[in-house]
Amino acid sequence: MTETDAILALTALFEREGYARLEPPVLQPADVFIDLSGEDIRRRMFVTQDASGTELCLRPEYTIPVCLQHLERHGARPSGYCYGGPVFRMRPNESGEFLQAGLESIGRADVSAVDAEILGLALEGLSRLVGFTPSVKLGDMGLLNALVDALGVAPAAKRRVIRAIVSGQGLASLTEPDGSGQPEHAGLLAAIEGQAPQAAKAFVEDILSIAGIARVGGRTAGEIAERFLARAANRSGLPDSAREVLERYLAISGDPDQAASAVRALADEARLDIGDALKAFEERTGFMAARGLDVSAFAFSAAFARNLDYYTGFIFEVQDPGRGDGKPIVGGGRYDRLLEHLGAEEPIPAVGCSFWLDRIVGTP
Repeated sequence: MTETDAILALTALFEREGYARLEPPVLQPADVFIDLSGEDIRRRMFVTQDASGTELCLRPEYTIPVCLQHLERHGARPSGYCYGGPVFRMRPNESGEFLQAGLESIGRADVSAVDAEILGLALEGLSRLVGFTPSVKLGDMGLLNALVDALGVAPAAKRRVIRAIVSGQGLASLTEPDGSGQPEHAGLLAAIEGQAPQAAKAFVEDILSIAGIARVGGRTAGEIAERFLARAANRSGLPDSAREVLERYLAISGDPDQAASAVRALADEARLDIGDALKAFEERTGFMAARGLDVSAFAFSAAFARNLDYYTGFIFEVQDPGRGDGKPIVGGGRYDRLLEHLGAEEPIPAVGCSFWLDRIVGTP
């Protein structure tokens, strides 16, 4: 089977399940990926400019382009999409142009059910391409966010925690801020320290615009704003009591039922209210079992995170046990705030996944 054959097989399956075929343009506005995709994607994009100087990029992934087209066509109306085609990003020891297929469910309110549906379709699709039994890794950014919020961690410190986990560096990478003296631009840093990232970035860009500053040392206003955000985050420390609970949480692993029991025990001991997030976790597990998925074979890890900034809840990766590099062959998750960042008037629930076809069948 070739990669093209795999796209046809997957999209045929997904279309039968009600996911409409969509093919967004290869050339995309670069700014949305720079703002929303995370450092790992940003530094590996292929970027160019049009005649007016607007930055464009070759499509580095499908989720954001699919969401943009959904907003243009359907707004908040629930819709499902599937896709297959080339994406472009630099990868060590792998081609910078490769084929992906996948599906996205946007706007459905039955969150736990559609999470299970996406994972079920991912595994069903994979079974049509390969003969081996894959390994499935699960995580939950919703549980992590609920725990950090219940611990009362300051917004800037929370961003540091999430960034450290998503980057794979863990809590050990967080150093306590130096309290000696006043840093340069202390007033500006204090003003943005508690703000949400997008609001803080807009605030800094507005100040630079008022001052008539477009570039400093080759950096754009947006890049300067990102540096101020990083400096503001470094001013906020993580209390020892919160660090201890987070370290214990991040050590939790096992099948979903075992993990839920361990998380509940930790929350009860620390007297933390994360009941809604834990209920959603258990409901999702129930829907997976109802679809006939062997949840006891799935491996949940509280420390597992995917290298995209927009995930907000359930995440997963599927691996080929025969590959020595540990790279995923399918991956996805829930991104309930992404469409709002892209222009929707309110948050729209969404979840999806992508297949790395060159890692699955390996021929064009």
